[in-house]
Amino acid sequence: MKKKKKKKIKIKAFNIILGYAKEYKKRIIFFVFLLLITDLVGVFTGYFMGKGTEALTNGNFKYSFIFLSAFLLVELFTYCVGNMVTYFLNKYQIRICRKLSYDTYIKTLNLPAIAFEKMSSGEIINRVTKDTESILGLIQTTINFLCKLVGSIIIYIYICFNSWIIGLEIFIVLVFFIYPLRIFKKKLKESDEQTRKDFDKFTQVTVESVRGIREIKTLGLKNRLDTIIKSNINDLIKSSTRNNFVYIAFYVIDSFFYILLEGVVFLTSIYLVSKGIIPLSFFIAMTYYIYRFASLLDSTVDFYKDIESVSVSLERVGDILNNKLYKDVEYGVRELNNPEGVIRFNDVTFHYPKEKDVLKGFNVEFRPNMKIAIVGSSGGGKTTIFNLLTRLFDPIKGKITLDGVNIVNLTEKSLRDNISIIRQDPFIFNKTILENFKIIDDNLTLEEIRHYCKLASIDDYIMSLPKKYDTLLGEGGVNLSGGQKQRIAIARTLVKKSKVILFDEATSALDNETQDIVKDTISELVSDHTVIIIAHRLETIIDADIIYVIDSGKVIDAGTHKQLLKRCEYYKKLYKNRDNKSIL
Repeated sequence: MKKKKKKKIKIKAFNIILGYAKEYKKRIIFFVFLLLITDLVGVFTGYFMGKGTEALTNGNFKYSFIFLSAFLLVELFTYCVGNMVTYFLNKYQIRICRKLSYDTYIKTLNLPAIAFEKMSSGEIINRVTKDTESILGLIQTTINFLCKLVGSIIIYIYICFNSWIIGLEIFIVLVFFIYPLRIFKKKLKESDEQTRKDFDKFTQVTVESVRGIREIKTLGLKNRLDTIIKSNINDLIKSSTRNNFVYIAFYVIDSFFYILLEGVVFLTSIYLVSKGIIPLSFFIAMTYYIYRFASLLDSTVDFYKDIESVSVSLERVGDILNNKLYKDVEYGVRELNNPEGVIRFNDVTFHYPKEKDVLKGFNVEFRPNMKIAIVGSSGGGKTTIFNLLTRLFDPIKGKITLDGVNIVNLTEKSLRDNISIIRQDPFIFNKTILENFKIIDDNLTLEEIRHYCKLASIDDYIMSLPKKYDTLLGEGGVNLSGGQKQRIAIARTLVKKSKVILFDEATSALDNETQDIVKDTISELVSDHTVIIIAHRLETIIDADIIYVIDSGKVIDAGTHKQLLKRCEYYKKLYKNRDNKSIL
């Protein structure tokens, strides 16, 4: 039962290729037919060579010239047409490969947040790039193998027609060749799967090293990472060497069977010619045809090598394309135009996979035109509220509404346009400052961008740079300080003009002066937005219109800073220990 299941998975994996090849189906069929004709015409080369050589030894120069000329014309035809077909098939392979890469990338963007917690970035990157790239050449290899197989069958019929003894010898050698081929397939897939896993780990460490280069240098982690990367490379060397050994070992076996086939056929042919059982022309043709069978053996090895290697890649890609591991986030069809910005959590319960409930029967309402803050101990559910609001995760029970509409019923565009979040460690694209804004809206003018940067108190710094808004920010904004990254992120979010703006500890890395400026910016936003703030620094939110105190996944109190200090012991504790960030 287990073997059948594996076979089924492999067939489904290759259905991915067939699906993408449909667009070029007629053209591929035409070129396959042309290649098949070319291969069939090539069958006559051995016959013409044998007849021409035999005519030459008999002194019949006229027939020798005709047959050898025919041999050269067939060779020229097969060479020219074969290369033309190869060019076009490669072109379609490249298009299919690129389309598969694109679709896998887009599908990756639609994966739920949990997928990125369970799969490393190295694994995801390799599935989108290396695994999709591995299919390049598969169509060509498969078609070449099938055409050579058809041509070899025709040659085999010709051989059997002239000598059943030689035909039987070829059949026996090829039958014995099948057994090591089956072993090779299994071993190659096992070693290839391990190589992919080791390469995922290597890519993961490389990505993290590039993105975290500042921390690596300042924390003195170079030696530790050197040890880790050496270990990963050693694992990769071992698995790659094992993979290479399997491949080379089978080529040795392949060569053995070829030499065996060549030796048996030639010795038998010599004996049969000497007895007058077969003509000299057939023996000469066999010296050519035997190489066709050798080529078939090599093509068989290459074909199965590519099939096993690509099947591993397609299964990994198929996990994403066919939702094998994680289902896409599904959005609704409702659009919100001119939203008011009223958010309600109705009896919401949520927990992360294999963890206890973070929110339990959570009920709260956030209204617009107010500065709203959320405080509580670490792990109390503050950030989870934002994760649910932005639909990085969905509630286990209950529902969340925006203006009375369940957010799961909103279109993705409506959800993203109306709710924006500014995080403690915002992501900055490795582009210029201007491009980091243009990626949101390509129609933005520099004046508009500068307006929002002034609101976030970052314009003066940008204008002091030699290239100003054309300054390249580097990987993850590595050329910026933490506070500068946050201010650019704030300005970038303001550009969206979202009705609901979430601040997830977004002022934690700002100095006091800049924090005051950003507080003023937030106060201006309150007049026309729903603004919700999570903050470690209570100074950021003591002027909030309402502060919700969260503990053990529930709202235990709500009010102004002064009201809470009077009646909420838990809030008093948070305020007294406000310099200890671990409790906020």
